[in-house]
Amino acid sequence: MPSPFPGMDPYLEGALWLDVHSALAAKVRQLLAPQVRPRYVVRLAVYLVEDTAPEGEIGILYPDVEVLRPSALSEAAATYAVAASPFTPAVLVPAVAPFTVRVPEVEIRDAGDNRLVTAIEILSPVNKREPGLSLYRRKRQQLQRAGVHLIEIDLIRRGQRPCDYPTLPSTPYLITLLRSRAAHVEAWPLTLDQPLPTIPVPLRPPDADAVLDLQAALTAIYVEAGYDLSIDYNRVPPPPPIDTEPHRTFHQESTADIADQADRRG
Repeated sequence: MPSPFPGMDPYLEGALWLDVHSALAAKVRQLLAPQVRPRYVVRLAVYLVEDTAPEGEIGILYPDVEVLRPSALSEAAATYAVAASPFTPAVLVPAVAPFTVRVPEVEIRDAGDNRLVTAIEILSPVNKREPGLSLYRRKRQQLQRAGVHLIEIDLIRRGQRPCDYPTLPSTPYLITLLRSRAAHVEAWPLTLDQPLPTIPVPLRPPDADAVLDLQAALTAIYVEAGYDLSIDYNRVPPPPPIDTEPHRTFHQESTADIADQADRRG
């Protein structure tokens, strides 16, 4: 069944995001590759980011990181705590090691010389908080200096965007296109009640732009992956709370309507 949301589904921003991110990147390649061949190829690339604060995503992105509360302490752990110290801690928390995050991206390259022409970055939570935020900003600058077209797809409400655009309204989601050497950024700010846009994907002149229907891509992966089978729309979506977002047009009563739709779907 399709998502009850007309555009981005905020319920996909939680524990499903790793799968959503990879699936969306692959679907973008599938949609673009026939349009740009034979002069260009579309490649999937993965870069690694070490997240030194994965506890910020507990229960949202990294389901394998957990906090142990007193009731969950094993007998062996409790015995060790007593033996190691005359003081008994209230809570034992696993030591959180840096978590390596695999971030997929889409690259359009010249088929002849393999030169990177257009980078399509689907932002991940690790790109929107430190230390990943600074690392991504440096990568962004390197792409611009190299004359690469840059498309940023931000479908994550939490975190800090890599670039602030004071003249844009504050919306949950944002798609931007910065063409090589351009003085202006093309932007699509999106609220929860708007479908994702169809955007141009620039190539090398004099070649015409390719076209990417982001809503078609998201709808396809939602159905293919069966995300509706994993989402309980009767529960609140992952943070931040929807009703605290500025300039939103998707109201609280709409969430109840979605829950009703989920019930009718059975």
